[in-house]
Amino acid sequence: MLIDTHSHIFSKEFSSDVHEVVERAISSGVEKIVLPNVDSSSIKNMLDLSDAYPDVCYPVIGLHPTSVKEDYEEELEIVNYWLKKRSFKGIGEIGIDLYWDSSFLEEQIIVFRQQLRWAKERKLPVVIHVRDSFEETFQVIEEEMDEDLKGVFHSFTGTEEQAHKITGWGFKLGINGIVTFKNGGLDKTLAGVDMKHLMLETDSPYLAPVPFRGKRNESAYIRNIQQKIADIYNVSLDEVARVTTDNARKLFNF
Repeated sequence: MLIDTHSHIFSKEFSSDVHEVVERAISSGVEKIVLPNVDSSSIKNMLDLSDAYPDVCYPVIGLHPTSVKEDYEEELEIVNYWLKKRSFKGIGEIGIDLYWDSSFLEEQIIVFRQQLRWAKERKLPVVIHVRDSFEETFQVIEEEMDEDLKGVFHSFTGTEEQAHKITGWGFKLGINGIVTFKNGGLDKTLAGVDMKHLMLETDSPYLAPVPFRGKRNESAYIRNIQQKIADIYNVSLDEVARVTTDNARKLFNF
């Protein structure tokens, strides 16, 4: 059995067939799907899907860095409200993204730091988004690091050196369809990283693995990522499932 540790199947791309998407995932051997939030506009759909499949879909609450704008304080208050209202498996998707827009870097750091502190207070794992921002993200993590800070660097695409820094803190690496891309280079990076640090994810509807690249991604396609990891480490599919699923169960307290 596998766990998709990062999937946005509650998004509008699945509005017409989300139930079929969940059923296909279950039929493919996916036992649980972690649903990281984006911002206030996505909370209802995320919670509705989690309530419809309480033994399969699990919500994670947070404010995504690309949604950090002038109203970030109001958005943070909404996250805090929900943290007090119901239980979540973690805080995310949080982090720093300088790919699309760097004009809110200061605000992104404030939001990131606050959510890290909420996670530590509640002893919840964090789901971290990093894009063109490893240096800035690492600095905040180093400043906030203590025994209660744990989590995963979602959609990892860094260097081997960055991977070792992350795993040295005890964080996991979220590996998705990028690892199957012919010229992505992630497969070569992972060859120098122990498989014990990995978790599988799809990041649906984005980053569909080969042979579905360019199409809408879904949780059932995690099998293609599993196969690529098995090829990289020259181990069985069962071994990939055992290691990555155990990591996900421990991190998200399943």
